[in-house]
Amino acid sequence: MIAVQVIAVGRLKEAWMRDGCAEYVKRLGLWSRASVVEVDEYRLRENPSPAQIRVCVEKEGERILEKIPKGARVVAMCIEGKTLSSEGLADYLALAAASGAGSLAFVIGGSHGLSDAVKDAASLRLSMSPMTFPHQLARVLLLEQLYRAFSINANAKYHK
Repeated sequence: MIAVQVIAVGRLKEAWMRDGCAEYVKRLGLWSRASVVEVDEYRLRENPSPAQIRVCVEKEGERILEKIPKGARVVAMCIEGKTLSSEGLADYLALAAASGAGSLAFVIGGSHGLSDAVKDAASLRLSMSPMTFPHQLARVLLLEQLYRAFSINANAKYHK
């Protein structure tokens, strides 16, 4: 059974988001050892300068890199990444498992994105959509899509 870890910057503030994530992590337990690891946000003052934002992204990146399990295949969630259909994500998961990947780490950055170091550590840069989503909502969406992809591979009824 493959381990799937979602590493995300920040804590979920809304109860419905926490509940949604918990539900999909529970459902993913059918096909994987799923977990979510939260990384502390780097606090910025109001109206930060571009230099302060760069420091923020780098510091969050260091925290993320510390949490990636050894040997995990890393997927960086970023807007400039490749877009996949649900079936395409299912294919990616199946190929990763078939190639011997024991664990996958999907990384969601903070509101200012991911550092180049995190993106460079990734074997795949994945975009959910050309639209922009709050990074906290992205966590719920990603977990749902992971559940959908695993259910596609298991020929379960969830995906129609």
